[in-house]
Amino acid sequence: MHPVLIKIPIFGGLTIHTYGVMVALGFVLGILWVVRESKRVGVDPSKMLDLVFYIIIAGIVGSRVFYVAISQRSEFLADPLVVLKMWRGGLVFYGGLIASVIVSFIFIRKYRLPVLLTADIFAPAIAIGHAVGRIGCLMAGCCYGKALSHSAWYGITFPDGVGSFAPSGIELFPTQLFESFGEIVIFSLLMLVRKFKKFDGQLISVYIILYAILRYVNELFRGDQVRGFLIDPWLSTSQSISIVIFVLGVFMYLKLWRRAASINRGT
Repeated sequence: MHPVLIKIPIFGGLTIHTYGVMVALGFVLGILWVVRESKRVGVDPSKMLDLVFYIIIAGIVGSRVFYVAISQRSEFLADPLVVLKMWRGGLVFYGGLIASVIVSFIFIRKYRLPVLLTADIFAPAIAIGHAVGRIGCLMAGCCYGKALSHSAWYGITFPDGVGSFAPSGIELFPTQLFESFGEIVIFSLLMLVRKFKKFDGQLISVYIILYAILRYVNELFRGDQVRGFLIDPWLSTSQSISIVIFVLGVFMYLKLWRRAASINRGT
């Protein structure tokens, strides 16, 4: 891990954390995709950039507040400013996703943008941005995995004395890399679906289904117990959300697919 990317000897010492840099890089890649794809499908790129701005704010605030709410409540009560210390790690993707969906819906309705097409534009951007952001989690030592019962080629050990959230000197399952790789696979599958797309909303519904599966499975190997459980120790907070998201994704896909098929039969 490498929590601090660089220290600059100005303003009393400026520290640039790798976690923040990777999250920012994820956002940049997502923005580049949104601009490129919106031009391709004929949606105003300037409106998409405005939406991206609001999504970034909502995503960061939502993911941080959700993390603090489920794992740092006592610290927050003692020091409310802990919610601002994002450079230490501690963002919950589902919190950011929920906040972003709410803000996006309001924005799309206000400017009368095509809801499903806009969502399809953003789906691959979310996947690739999240894949890069998870590398930041690895660098910060957060979102770490369970201790392995025996040494394995895929195990990862965090060193002592580097400010990691993860326990040091213990071989752990690389949950950060597992999810990052899974997001890359999802992005690749979305590219395939995009090539043969039959209806608006297909990409976002496929993303929702696939990510819910990925997150549920990855949670089985997570070792950071502070994130909370709905049914301790069998069902984590994120797993319970994954189940709901999966059901909604399947329902959304089937409904849109049937509607598209009905329209095609009518023509």
